Amino acid sequence: MSNGILVFIEHREGGINKTSFEALAAAQQLGAALGRQVTAVTLGPDATRAQDAAGYSVSKVVSAENAKLDVYTPDAYADAMEQVVRAVAPQFVLMPHTYLVRDYAPKLAARFGKGLISDCVRARAENGSVVFTRRIFQGKIDADVVAQGEPPVFATFQSGAYRPDQAERGAGAPVESMPVEVGEVRMRPEPPFQEVKGAVDLSKAEVIIAVGRGIKSQENLALAERLAEALGGEIAASRPICDAGWLPIDRQIGSSGQTVAPKLYVALGISGAIQHLVGMKNASTIVAVNKDAEAPIFDIADYGIVGDLFEVVPVLTDEIKKLKG
Repeated sequence: MSNGILVFIEHREGGINKTSFEALAAAQQLGAALGRQVTAVTLGPDATRAQDAAGYSVSKVVSAENAKLDVYTPDAYADAMEQVVRAVAPQFVLMPHTYLVRDYAPKLAARFGKGLISDCVRARAENGSVVFTRRIFQGKIDADVVAQGEPPVFATFQSGAYRPDQAERGAGAPVESMPVEVGEVRMRPEPPFQEVKGAVDLSKAEVIIAVGRGIKSQENLALAERLAEALGGEIAASRPICDAGWLPIDRQIGSSGQTVAPKLYVALGISGAIQHLVGMKNASTIVAVNKDAEAPIFDIADYGIVGDLFEVVPVLTDEIKKLKG
């Protein structure tokens, strides 16, 4: 009998990677819908990393332990995770869609004769099955995927598909230490992947002010920058702005840019093409300013202002500054 859902908790720079909380939120929601328990798993030389996950609502945290797991290698992680999956016997193995997971997860799934349902944006229980949704053709089409055959099913979730604050905290889950055997590690680890020097990781921003074609010229970016400064946020853009060279590519939001889920997303002069929406639709609060009342961005906005951004934004900035004193 399958034992529910196993969720992989990735650590980075001494703490849990933010996207792991998103995968945990997906696992908890799916577990509630299916009536299945959620088990978390951490990998490391000892149980230290497991303690970080024990404060969340899971049945237990399995701490897979071996000295070779102190730093990431695909060989060691695949060996350790294989042993955990066989011991826990879950129906689903859910993971964040990070560079690290993308490296070792296909190897792991192959050891069970399974494929990997990657980069999912949601999962739902339907007629006794679980339907995973992936975006294809640069976000133009949603593809529903249902795994066939016996468990386990391996899936990863796109950054921003769920919000980290959706991960439900608990009273303290028990930690189960599990020594694992790790075979030959055939490669020497390199430093973890980093974006180019000076690049901005917008996935960490709580407030984002994004501009689109409606900003009209590069000189007008100063309007958005003043609003961002007033709100303590970061500047971002839709693809045409970055293609024009008005902002660097690391500021681009959408299917060919970053995927974000900030607490506040302000869209200025952005029409709301699907390629952009897939990168920001999971923001907690979306505010849109556009003079076209029929712009698709208003379909997902929590608050919409139909008006000229050159009139609206300066007033908005001034009022925010007044509120902040």
